[in-house]
Amino acid sequence: MKRSASAEWKGDLKSGKGTISTESGVLSDSQYSFKTRFEEGKGTNPEELVAAAHAGCFSMALSLELANFDLTADSIKTTAAVTLEKTDQGFAVTKVHLDLKAKIPGADNATFQKAADNAKKGCPISKLLNAEITLDAALEG
Repeated sequence: MKRSASAEWKGDLKSGKGTISTESGVLSDSQYSFKTRFEEGKGTNPEELVAAAHAGCFSMALSLELANFDLTADSIKTTAAVTLEKTDQGFAVTKVHLDLKAKIPGADNATFQKAADNAKKGCPISKLLNAEITLDAALEG
């Protein structure tokens, strides 16, 4: 399976602007710029898109892991916070923190934590990132 997206940038870094589109059409010429990345501005940015991808991937991976314990979630809500920092080698995504809240009938906390940790390690986006990935997982009643 292959998925694709494209980006077009016009101008210099600070005053230039770009657009991002996805093969599916969900994003179609969605704007991004220096302001949307490093300040406040209307549009998206690469780190926000990575965060969305990681939250979605992890949530699906957790669903798979729960099935290994014969469990099905009523809801899995994941927020991914991506940290972009300046390092000696330039800017890098250095961390991603996943915050999970899930409702899973019949799950005990130990099983839930094991499934969540397995999902964090096994999610293809987690495997893609060269960053520290942390997780807070809360099982809700």
